Amino acid sequence: MKKGFTLFLVYFSFLSLNAQKKDQAKDTVKTEVVNIVTKYNPKISDAKKINKNPKIELLKNSEKKKLEYTIFSAPVASTFIPKSGVVKGIDVGVKERVYKNYLAAGIGNYTTPYLETYLTHSTNYENEFGFNAKYLASLNDVDDTVLNSNFSNFNIGAFYKQQERYFDWKVTLNSERNLYNWYGLPDITFKEPTISAINEEQVFNYFDLIGEFNFEDSYIQSGKVNFANYTDSHESSETLAKFEAKLNLPLDYLLPNLNDISVATSIEFLKGEFKNDYRNSNPLKYGTSTININPQYKMEYEGFSIKPGLKLIASFDSENSANNFFILPDVFVEGPIIEEYLNVYAGITGDLHTNTYKNFTEENPYVSPTLFITQTLEKSNLFLGFKGLIVDDLSFNVKASFKSEEDKPMFIRNNSKSDGTNTTYNSMDLKGYEYGNSFDVRYDDVKTNTFFTELEYEYSKNLSFGLQGIYNSYSLENEVEAWNLPSVEGSISAKYKTNKWFAGANIFYVSERKDALYTSQYPTAPNGSENVASFTDVNLNGGYHFNDKFSAFLKLNNVFNTKYQRFANFNTQGAQILGGLTYKFDF
Repeated sequence: MKKGFTLFLVYFSFLSLNAQKKDQAKDTVKTEVVNIVTKYNPKISDAKKINKNPKIELLKNSEKKKLEYTIFSAPVASTFIPKSGVVKGIDVGVKERVYKNYLAAGIGNYTTPYLETYLTHSTNYENEFGFNAKYLASLNDVDDTVLNSNFSNFNIGAFYKQQERYFDWKVTLNSERNLYNWYGLPDITFKEPTISAINEEQVFNYFDLIGEFNFEDSYIQSGKVNFANYTDSHESSETLAKFEAKLNLPLDYLLPNLNDISVATSIEFLKGEFKNDYRNSNPLKYGTSTININPQYKMEYEGFSIKPGLKLIASFDSENSANNFFILPDVFVEGPIIEEYLNVYAGITGDLHTNTYKNFTEENPYVSPTLFITQTLEKSNLFLGFKGLIVDDLSFNVKASFKSEEDKPMFIRNNSKSDGTNTTYNSMDLKGYEYGNSFDVRYDDVKTNTFFTELEYEYSKNLSFGLQGIYNSYSLENEVEAWNLPSVEGSISAKYKTNKWFAGANIFYVSERKDALYTSQYPTAPNGSENVASFTDVNLNGGYHFNDKFSAFLKLNNVFNTKYQRFANFNTQGAQILGGLTYKFDF
């Protein structure tokens, strides 16, 4: 019994020890090391330098091979004596300071006041606004004229430009007021009471509002909106609205190597009215709407730049109920024949030109406010030209072209409704332009062969010369003459400039022109043509810079006092001189 109990105690003790060992193995409490991290303050000594000259082990095939060579010396007779070089400086001239604003004023003979200014300012890099104005007048009359022949031109404008994140825009407002006189009476003996009854003054007023947009990273590259109104003192009125957009359309989704295609588009609305016709008192109205789409693709081939394109034009005449659609070419090719010295260019184009009352008065301010206005179709203009360098300082450009036009406008003198004694016609008082002292517009289908040449010679950085000449040969469908269109025109120019002095010269030549000849008063048609003599006009200008801000200038026009006529019976002023001062500044 005791022996059994003793064995039981020994066995129980053994089980207890094993149980304690298993419990200790499951204990998860351990002794750990706690790292306390503090703010690290780096020092230069802590940085590990990078080895700038690492040792690179090259493959055996990449090792440099030893180059072995020998020199064969042969005596050569020579008289060359080397000299030490001398370093020469480049004359870059004095850097001229450029100012954003200026004010110019002057006075000339014929009591000619002149005033011009341009002001601009930016409040930051993203916007800019400005103002400009110009006034030029001649208050005295042209010699040997019985009517008033003074004139005045006043232009004023303002703009605001803003740059946004993805585009920039600009708004411009322009206004003009121009005064002229129909002083060119025909070769008729006018009685003094008749002359006193003539109201020869004509005043043109113009307002133009323009909005422009340029886009970044867009299919629409730019856009322009234009609203213009033109009136005169004889109750004529003309309104023009035009919307333009230029697109850049990608073609690489068709083929990866294709360039973008540019598309110029425009929509134009023109509407105008004259109070009466030259033949009667009925009002004369005109109005057209024009849509123009001009796609063009640019590419390069063998050094040549090629621009194939076409013009799709739709025109709607609201007054005459006439609609027209045109597909016209627009192709240009240019490339070198002799690199840097001779380039050739050629092309064929066409267009539909919208004639306006304002454009006619800018070319000839003595037109009567009784015009028939329509569009001119340029069916084709085929040209070939060469340009380049004869020598390094002498460049040239020559071009021959053949143009075919429908309804090309030409100026022709109106017949007088007065014989010199009467001031009424059909029981109505004559207006100031009905004494044979104004011009009408005549249209005809005309083919024109033109040869144009241009030379520019840069003698030095201070002195340069220019020469231009153009010859035209006209073939008309109905008219007997190309009224008031010269066959030859030319000009010679020269410019000279130093740090203090500047000067220039311009010589213009216009060949003989043809105008209508009347042997009796209205309504007689032209009985023939008269010659309007050719003329040469020499103009000089120069000045002196006192400093970066102040300058003096002097202009001499018609230096040889030539008594020529720009249009039939309209004599020009003789020798003219105008001098003044210019002040440039920044705000």
